[in-house]
Amino acid sequence: MPRARRSNAATKKGNANRGSLRQELLQLKVSDKLNQIKGSRTRADSEASEDEGASDILSHCSSASESVSVAEEGSDAQDFVSAQEQREDKLKEDIDRLTEKSAKTRVTALSSLRLALSSQILADFIAERRVTLTDALERCLKKGKDEEQSLAASVLSLLCIQLGSGSEGEEVFHSLKPILISMLTDSSAAAPVRQSVRAPLCAVQGLLNVTCSSSLSSLQCAAALGLCGFIAATDAENSGAPTSQQGLVCSAIQSWALLLTICPASRIQKTLESHLPRLSGILACESVSLRIAAGESLALLYELARDLDEDFYSEDTDALCVTLKQLATDSNKYRAKTDRRKQRSIFRDVLHYIESSECHEETIKFGLEVMYVDSWARRRTYSSFKEALGSGVRHHLQHNEVLRDIFSLGSPLVLDAAAIKANKISRVEKHMFNSAAFKARTKARNRVRDKRADVF
Repeated sequence: MPRARRSNAATKKGNANRGSLRQELLQLKVSDKLNQIKGSRTRADSEASEDEGASDILSHCSSASESVSVAEEGSDAQDFVSAQEQREDKLKEDIDRLTEKSAKTRVTALSSLRLALSSQILADFIAERRVTLTDALERCLKKGKDEEQSLAASVLSLLCIQLGSGSEGEEVFHSLKPILISMLTDSSAAAPVRQSVRAPLCAVQGLLNVTCSSSLSSLQCAAALGLCGFIAATDAENSGAPTSQQGLVCSAIQSWALLLTICPASRIQKTLESHLPRLSGILACESVSLRIAAGESLALLYELARDLDEDFYSEDTDALCVTLKQLATDSNKYRAKTDRRKQRSIFRDVLHYIESSECHEETIKFGLEVMYVDSWARRRTYSSFKEALGSGVRHHLQHNEVLRDIFSLGSPLVLDAAAIKANKISRVEKHMFNSAAFKARTKARNRVRDKRADVF
């Protein structure tokens, strides 16, 4: 009996332990589910908080980028204004240094002014200080040495190009014109100085007559034409002139040709009678530059004569064409290869025009615009401004109202950055275009070089 009681007690005790284990297992399962539910809720809350934080960060970044873009635009404008102020301060210093006692300082200031005036548009800045500049240039022309006088004459021509044909430009030119003429006609002056003075004198005279013909009478134009023509004829008739004088004579012929483009029609006939034989005689001289200047002037004379009379024909035209053919096919070895190439190219164009009245067209590109030089008068005018402005001629053609008026280009174009970027060719497209052009040019040259090609 006692054993039975013990066994019953043991069974009861085992059943109690099993129940407690079941309860513990149920509690563990319930707690796991609760933890899962809590974890999902915390994850959702954390994800929502993360989304809110990300949206806050993005909005902060966008506002920061907007503020940065506005700041960049403001900084660009400030940089432009500061750079403009620095340029003006530098120009003021150069103008002040023109009155220094040291010749070296004045030469350095003139060189800096020439560079600035040829590469920038400074009409408003110069107009306010034209009296000071005129007085300083007059002093440099009168008392300076050769280099200083040459630089002062160049700066004067650029100054008139900046100011244009208005009252301000005419005032500056007419105040210094007597000094330039006296230096030009002084045979004791150095040839480089006379050459540097002659170019601005005739170029500015042509500028003022082209842009405002009413400001100067036809008599003044003819007088200036006679001055340069007389010097060109008397100096160039001697084909054996020294080397130092050849540049002077060449510059005289080119300046005379520039003034010829604005000469009244009543003067053309007299000029043809007096200068055609003289220019034909210069073609026989040894200097390549002189021959080229004379050939271009001859083509210009024929062009002006045919504008008056389409059937113009001179008695010496046949003999002139024979001479031009010889120069267009000149292959003398004692001349430099570059001189021969340049001479042949120009005289082919001159001969072609005299025979057929067709001028070789030249294309000048600047910015997004294109200018066509399709006459000898236009070619002479462009060459004169290119000589005065140097590498800045394209910038002036794009922005200078004086030059745009002379070449009938209209008012300057106003383009934004987007338009400039849209019209800009990428590097890959430029490379492909150059490759295709090189391949086509090589094929064409090989076809001409082939001895088996048919020659008609």
